[in-house]
This record gives sequence, C-alpha cells and structure tokens, in this order.
Amino acid sequence: MFIIPLFLILVSAVCIKGVINKTRARLAGRKGVRFFQPLLTVGVLLQKGEIYSTSATWLTRTAPALYLATTLGAVLLLPLGIFPAAVSFYGDFILFAYLLGFGKLALVLAALESGSSFQGMGSAREVLFSMLVEPCFFLLVGTLAMVTGYGSFSSIFATFDNVSMDWLMLSLVMGYAFLNVALVENGRLPVDDPRTHLELTMVHEAMVLDLSGVDLAFIQVAGWLKLSIWGALLVNVVVPGQVEGWMLAGWFLVAMAGYGVLVGAVESLMARNRMTKNATYLATVSAIGLLGFGVAYVLMTSGLS
Repeated sequence: MFIIPLFLILVSAVCIKGVINKTRARLAGRKGVRFFQPLLTVGVLLQKGEIYSTSATWLTRTAPALYLATTLGAVLLLPLGIFPAAVSFYGDFILFAYLLGFGKLALVLAALESGSSFQGMGSAREVLFSMLVEPCFFLLVGTLAMVTGYGSFSSIFATFDNVSMDWLMLSLVMGYAFLNVALVENGRLPVDDPRTHLELTMVHEAMVLDLSGVDLAFIQVAGWLKLSIWGALLVNVVVPGQVEGWMLAGWFLVAMAGYGVLVGAVESLMARNRMTKNATYLATVSAIGLLGFGVAYVLMTSGLS
C-alpha cells in the first residue's frame, strides 16, 4: 500500500507548478503559460550541457544530484492517512527533516564555491531562514506525536483524526503553521520570490545562478518535490485521517490542488516582506507552532483526547 502515497506525491509534484502558474495568471487577468510548461522546460535543460566556474570542484558537480536524491528520500518517509510510507520507523520525522537539511547544505556549499558575492548572500539568508523555521516544524510534529502517542509519520497520520470540533480547531491551527513553513522552505512569498531578478533580494534563486543544464533541471525537479512534500504534510493534518480507500486518494488530490491555488493566490495578493522583517515573521510562525502545542495540551488534559 506504500505505493499509493508515493505515486500521489509524485503526480502532485508534476502538476503543482502548473496549478500555481495558472492561478497567478488568472488572478492577474492573463492566460498564462501552458500547464505543463515547467515540465517542458526541464526537458530542454536535460538536453543541455553544464558550465562550471573555474573555482568549482566535485562538490558543485554533485550538489544538484544530492539535493534531488535527499528530496526523493524524504518522499519515501511520507504516508497518506491510513496508507503507510515506503519507509517507516520510530523517529522517522527526524530523518525527514535532516535529509532535506543535508540536501540544502550541499546546495549552500556549492553556491559558496562559486566565489560570487550574490550567491554567498543568498546562502546566508537560506541558512538563517531554515534555522528559524526548524523549531516550528519540530513543535508541530512533536504535538502530533503527543496527541497520538506515536513517533513515526505513518502511525501519527493513521491515528490522528480531526472529526470532532475540538480537534478540528487544533488541525486548522497546525495546518496554518504548516502552510507558512511550506512557503518558507520552498522560497515563496512572503519571505522570498522565485520570480525576482534583483540579486540583492534573492534567496534561493541566488544560490543557483551559476547552475545550468542537467544540474538546473535537477534543482527544479527537487523544487517541485519539496512543494508536494510540504503540501502532503499539510493535507495529512487537515484531511480527516480515518477516510478510507480510494476516497482518501481523491481527497488528497483535491486538497493538493487547493494547496497549489492557495500558494498562487498568496503570491498574487501579498507583497514580499522587507528583508529586515523576515526574522520577526519566522519567529511568529514558531509562535503559532507553540500555540498548537498549547491547544493540544489543554485538550488532552481536559479529557477530550
């Protein structure tokens, strides 16, 4: 049964960029690019060669593949409600977090190797944002572990159910926090803008300025997967865990489409934060995670679990 969440996450990863692009275009009154244009762009990049800086070593050449491989490894740890993950064990969410962190570290080191001041600046910002948002992720997963009594993603999401009004309130708080973590981890507004061409305000895009060809294709595919990964976590929290069979798969696809529309709407309707305000924003996101923990603790001690 682990094939089901793996297949659905990969399908949503292929489609998520198209949903976001179409949402932004419609809200701007434009037709926009073709739905599968990102896939066509990756196809073109895979046919091109790579160009490397004179200061680049083996690290720059292997970092994009490592980034993609660690992202695929994180996909294997994600369940879908009652459907278990391909790999599941006690504390697997720790491996999940640091697989993504290791891939990001490889990309940061490769960016620093280029010798570009812009890529160094983007790397410093990326590391700072990841450090500030990490407590929120562990607070959220720790809250779910406390509520369910389990320590792995598969057991947590197979057990967590938000059908009662009290747990639904907790689910919505945690879903909002997971959405903000997803926006930060994927370099989206309001902390970063993947469409920007102004080097002084770049974060993630600054780190990949020197990459081309197959390397850039790997980075883009890994970006789709990360969008889908964080969307899957959000859906697992918001969609009732006791939905069974193929109905759960249908709920997942509908919810992932809604997640893509929501990300596109945020990017169309919100302005980017001033760089000096991002630390405050990320601290607020962690505070929301702490709020979710507090709500769960009150509900459990009140005998509502």
